[in-house]
Amino acid sequence: MWSLVGALLLSVSNQALDGRTIATVPRSLMSYATRPVLAAEAIAHTMPDPATKQAIISMLNEIKQAGLNDPNQGAWIQSHDGSLASGYASSRPLPAASLTKIVTTLAALQAWGSNYRFVTNISTTGKLVGDTLKGDLIIEGGGDPFFVWEEAIALGNRLNQLGIRRIQGNLVITGKFAMNFELNPQEAAKFLRLGFDSSRWEGEVAEQYATMPIGTPKPQLVILGNVQIVPNLAVANVSTTKLLIRHASLPLWQILKRMNTFSNNEMSEMLALQLGGGKQVAAIAANATEIPISEIRLINGSGLGQANQISPRAVVAVLMAVHNRAQVEGLTLADLFPISDCNCGTIEGRKMPKGAIVKTGTLSDVSALAGVVQTQQHGVIWFAIINRGDGDIDAFHRSQDRLLQTLVTKWGSPKSPSPSFAETPWQDSDRNEVIKS
Repeated sequence: MWSLVGALLLSVSNQALDGRTIATVPRSLMSYATRPVLAAEAIAHTMPDPATKQAIISMLNEIKQAGLNDPNQGAWIQSHDGSLASGYASSRPLPAASLTKIVTTLAALQAWGSNYRFVTNISTTGKLVGDTLKGDLIIEGGGDPFFVWEEAIALGNRLNQLGIRRIQGNLVITGKFAMNFELNPQEAAKFLRLGFDSSRWEGEVAEQYATMPIGTPKPQLVILGNVQIVPNLAVANVSTTKLLIRHASLPLWQILKRMNTFSNNEMSEMLALQLGGGKQVAAIAANATEIPISEIRLINGSGLGQANQISPRAVVAVLMAVHNRAQVEGLTLADLFPISDCNCGTIEGRKMPKGAIVKTGTLSDVSALAGVVQTQQHGVIWFAIINRGDGDIDAFHRSQDRLLQTLVTKWGSPKSPSPSFAETPWQDSDRNEVIKS
């Protein structure tokens, strides 16, 4: 089912901007009336649209005039139903920077589903005597990439509610545990220990606590022993353990939204490693879109490094597949990526059209942007732009934003945004399950 999302893009024989671009829609795609993204009445043959063609040419001229003459620029723009399409070097894989996270997002949704939660188990080897746990406290990580100060505070408060104020033994860390995007378990354990003990708070942890709901308790949990890191409980030299709490992460889609809004490399790396690494992430996306694997070349899940290369049309195909998957699960693209209106994260200060849903990507010589804008004349427009060249990254930002503004001005803003691209209301709840003896 998901493979049909990429069929339209795969069928495009792109000849840059010379007017010979023809898109052929497979018969199977035209008859697929129940698909969530592409319209059923997809047009069989499409010539390059003059407006998109000119917008891309103008962007390339701006880049050239700014003295950024790297020939490795790429772009792909198409309407929701495929009746409008233009591109430049659209099938050429280019260093895509954090557009790589779009691929990681799709692979994570394919593997786990949008409501998947990573579980951190908290166990002990001892017994509670008064307010002291006479034994070790064991933290068994389940791969949560968004275990931060707030998680530690909530967990510390839950342990306090169990009557625990002191740990006489060690803090044992095992499994896949990270905190505050620190992948080194020894450093992550230091953060956790600090988060548990509000008497030692200052700086960042105190600032984060101030953002939590008024009245949130401050945990008081002192660990007297040392930090012990073990790969698994089998080598922890413990005879018996008792499970105290199962701490669930935010649902995956909320984690992905944060990852993409702030383009967090550590979060995306944790997800990709659990999925099998960059090559496996690329393979999952290629299989889901039918885009050739040669156009999705990844060495990791974050986009760090020039070796992560994706073609512009592949970026759009993957983005469409993400939205396709989200729609089936009752979500939208806006639930997974930032909307321009928020002026937050990596799009703070950008001049994009209102309601644009986007993902940015930046390396020392790369500026990339992909997403959707909504128009009155042609509905939703999908796009991917990858610019390269040493110099002013802000110049790339300005040309990308102008390209999108040009298209929306040409085709008009919609009278009302499509509900298929609106954020889903959501409220967090207590995610600590206390295990009763």
